[in-house]
Order: sequence, then structure tokens, then C-alpha cells
Amino acid sequence: MMLKSYGLGALLLALPALPVMPPAPVPAVAVPVPVATPAATPEGHTADQIGRFLIRFYGEHGPSDHDRRHHISQVLQDRQLTTTESDVLLCAPDKPQDIGVGPVTVAQAAGVGWATVTTHWDSGTTDTFTAYVRLDSKPIRIDDVICAG
Repeated sequence: MMLKSYGLGALLLALPALPVMPPAPVPAVAVPVPVATPAATPEGHTADQIGRFLIRFYGEHGPSDHDRRHHISQVLQDRQLTTTESDVLLCAPDKPQDIGVGPVTVAQAAGVGWATVTTHWDSGTTDTFTAYVRLDSKPIRIDDVICAG
């Protein structure tokens, strides 16, 4: 038995009968994307700075008119306009005999620091509220006040 030799032409005629496969995908090349790093970004006000600010802000009898205009958030300014029966910064209708500011807590992740403020009254009673300061406020200012009762 003799084998016939087929040339290249016979092979080319047989190729269209083979299944056509799509080309293999080319792997994606990773291109570095610049990422903004907060290397030089300050972390905001410290507990010490907030404490000194609150002590100066509240003083012995409450904030000055200047501090009320320049060192409180717009939210508190608006709240005071609609709250006529009480001072939203003191949580009381009158000025206290004395004011004390407790230790400051700072929550970097929340971007806020706070302290309990105690007001002392002529009657011998005391009240407390919490004053909040945003760590990134410029100038430093009270962002919110939450009354205890």
C-alpha cells in the first residue's frame, strides 16, 4: 500500500473546517494611578487647644457678643434666632454665676472634640451641657451645644 502525499494546498483547504477560536486575551497592564496622600494635612485642633478655647469662650459668665458672632457655627446662630426663651450656648435663660469646663475628648475619626460645661447658679445649683468643636474649624468655633435636660 502506498501513501499519497498531499501538499500544502490540501492542508490549507482543510483549515476552514477547523473551529475558529478567538485570540487569547492580552493581560492588562497595571498603570500606576497617582493617589493624593494627606502627608502634610494637619489633624485639626488638639484637646488642649479646644479646652483653652472653651475656657476663654465661656469665661466666667458666658460668651461675649464678639464670640457669639465669630466663634459659633451658623447652625447655632440660626437656632438662637428661633429660640427666644433660652440662650442656646448656655442652655439657660440667664447668665450663670460661674462656668467650668471639663476635660476635652477628641474623636479624630469623627472630626470632633467635646467637653462637658458646668454652669453654677446663685441658688447653689449646677447644670451641665456638652459643647462640640469641629476639629477642622477655621477659626476654631463651637459647632453644637447639647443641653443635658
